[in-house]
Amino acid sequence: MLEEVLEYLGPQRGYVVVDATVGYGGHALAILRRITPGGLLIGIDRDAQALRWTERILSDYSDAVRLIHGNFRDFDLLLEKAGVGEVQGVLFDLGVSSPQLDQPQRGFSYRTSAPLDMRMDQEEELDASKVVNFYEERELARVIREYGEERWASRIARFIVQRRKRAPITTTDGLVEIIEDAIPASARRRGGHPARRTFQALRLEVNREIPSLEEALPQAIGRLEGGGVIVAISYHSLEDRVIKRIFQEYEGRCSCSPSSPTCSCGAERALQLLTRKPRVPSAKEKAENTRSRSAKLRAARRRLREGTPCSTP
Repeated sequence: MLEEVLEYLGPQRGYVVVDATVGYGGHALAILRRITPGGLLIGIDRDAQALRWTERILSDYSDAVRLIHGNFRDFDLLLEKAGVGEVQGVLFDLGVSSPQLDQPQRGFSYRTSAPLDMRMDQEEELDASKVVNFYEERELARVIREYGEERWASRIARFIVQRRKRAPITTTDGLVEIIEDAIPASARRRGGHPARRTFQALRLEVNREIPSLEEALPQAIGRLEGGGVIVAISYHSLEDRVIKRIFQEYEGRCSCSPSSPTCSCGAERALQLLTRKPRVPSAKEKAENTRSRSAKLRAARRRLREGTPCSTP
């Protein structure tokens, strides 16, 4: 959703923009073309391999880029280390990237045989193999149910525990076989690949994606200068709910009289929502990139920090 990202961020020369999930540099390159000369892009990512690739992609703008290996849950700390204060724009493009999915050895895909890994940051200790082989059955079922929204979570967890008693589960195709055995045949015939939800759940658990997002968004909002914009793209309902809830919390619900020049109730109305309902990809983009079909984009603008007139939404 590159066009929509640029539409809402409105990057201009001299802007400082944070791409909190810079990945392989697709959005970053387009943003840099608009903020240079004079602008600065801070690119954060957990995947060191992606950052090495992105450094080459953005080499023509090396003086205007700072790439940081880190987790966006440490948003404030990472910007402090980069010597950056307030910014004009922040982008979160969540989920796993296409290059990560296309590298079988990373273990993100249920369509190829690979080691059970799923770590975005290869320096982290927890991987999918540890979750599958060492989580207690009840905890494993909870992860699959909450993060995968899988109705057969308890049954899948039970089958996993039974199978791992015979031998450790170490490969993606081995796990897929167990999931397919656990889900009744009638249920496997609808709703897409039977392993999709479980693999999503394991990836979210391994990378602590939902808690990290809940920590990162308030920090990013706090770093926006007045008029600055935050854009977040999610690819499943759990992420979108978090974004929607936090954006609404920071929009606030002021109880002051609309005629009052300033808010006296103490409510912080830090954000103005730019998308009451999420934007979704165009039919053309969905046809060209099937992985974009589930994308939802939400955007909000930072209100002035002082002297903002108090008015009803």
